[in-house]
Amino acid sequence: RSSVSRRLQYIAHSARQRGVPEENMTVTEDFSRVENTYQMEAEVCITFSDFGKMQSVCNLLIEKLGSSVTISPPHFYHTPEALDTLRRQVCVAAVGNTRRKAQEVCGLFGQPLGKPLLIKEEETKEWGGHIDSDLSHSPDSLTLQERIQSATAYASCRVFAVFEIKGKENRRKRLL
Repeated sequence: RSSVSRRLQYIAHSARQRGVPEENMTVTEDFSRVENTYQMEAEVCITFSDFGKMQSVCNLLIEKLGSSVTISPPHFYHTPEALDTLRRQVCVAAVGNTRRKAQEVCGLFGQPLGKPLLIKEEETKEWGGHIDSDLSHSPDSLTLQERIQSATAYASCRVFAVFEIKGKENRRKRLL
């Protein structure tokens, strides 16, 4: 029992050292009697938001704890907040791309680009981001790379924007 407790403490400590908050760790312990002996099993579930940290912690635990622990393959999912952030970032990037293109076109005519008069999000598409339970195959039958690729969420956004084009006479008025 104390051996399992030490391992649990080591696992939690290792995860905390790599920036995993306490609220992202869940420990379940099962203590039972099997014939004339006692058996203790424990499970630690850690929620990572950084794949690199997850790999770092898993590699460390395998290296330090060896066969005394079993590390299950990761279960991938996206929180609604993460998907909402992705949608916003894609829309902002689309508006930025539209503005840069408009500046280039204005530059061809020697005109400065003015302020935006209208910006409208016309279409947003999302694909990918399948969680493990959505897959038609067993998640165990896929390689880690295939599972990552399947779980990766993508989004695109089409925007319509109208910008003011500052005429040369406007610039002359400002100079006077």
